[in-house]
Parts: sequence; C-alpha cells; structure tokens
Amino acid sequence: MIASVEWKQGTQYAGRTEIGHTIPFDADSAHTTGPSPMEAVLAALCACTSVDVVSILQKKREPLTSLVVSAEAEQAPAPPRTFTRIRLTYRIGGKVSKKAAEDAVSLSKNKYCSVSKMLEKAATIDFTIEYADGVPGE
Repeated sequence: MIASVEWKQGTQYAGRTEIGHTIPFDADSAHTTGPSPMEAVLAALCACTSVDVVSILQKKREPLTSLVVSAEAEQAPAPPRTFTRIRLTYRIGGKVSKKAAEDAVSLSKNKYCSVSKMLEKAATIDFTIEYADGVPGE
C-alpha cells in the first residue's frame, strides 16, 4: 500500500492513494476544505468497523437495513495530541437480533478492524449499540 500527500497552499494538502483516489486535508482549525488528519483517522475507524459489521451481519443473514457508526474522541491536551479515548456508537436499522449485533461489533473490535487494533494501543475504545427500529425482543 502506498500513499502520498502534497502541500497545495496555506494549510491545504492533497492526499493521494496508490490507485489514484484523492483526499483533501486541511490543517487549519476551521477545516473548511477537508478534514484534519486526525478527523480522517477517526472517520477511517468508523469506515473500517462498518465494513466488518455489515459483512458479519450479512453472512449471518440478519435483516440489516442500515448502519451508521459515529465516533467521539478525546485527545491528549499537549502535542502529540493522540486520541486517549474513543466512543463508538453503532446505530443499526432492521430487525437484527441483539445477540447478532453485539457479536458483530465485538468481532470487529477484537479481531477484524485493523484501524481499531492500531488505535487501541494508544486509546481506550468503547462502544454502544442503538437500534433504529427499537431494541430487538422488546
């Protein structure tokens, strides 16, 4: 895997992946033209675990209709401002069983999500699961 970033001007940078995808980054505190690098890492965590959870639930033939994963992170007060705590919220739509949802999220966190496994070396990562269609079995 190869990636690069080119400084464009001011606080703006253009990231490029090996196959040519581009990601704008903005180091300014307003982040008007793109995410900061740390915001991108947090979004990558959400994407990584989403891919896992959807795949696991589909393989279990659970009736998943939607998934939104959001993250809230705390950072160290002084540089390097690494994440110290991350709270993930999984909002699951469809009549997915509570056990299947919990198993999928746990498998992602503890086994499959490479971004999570890297970040947990520096930050505590915990999660909650919300059910868009009400808690299964209630």
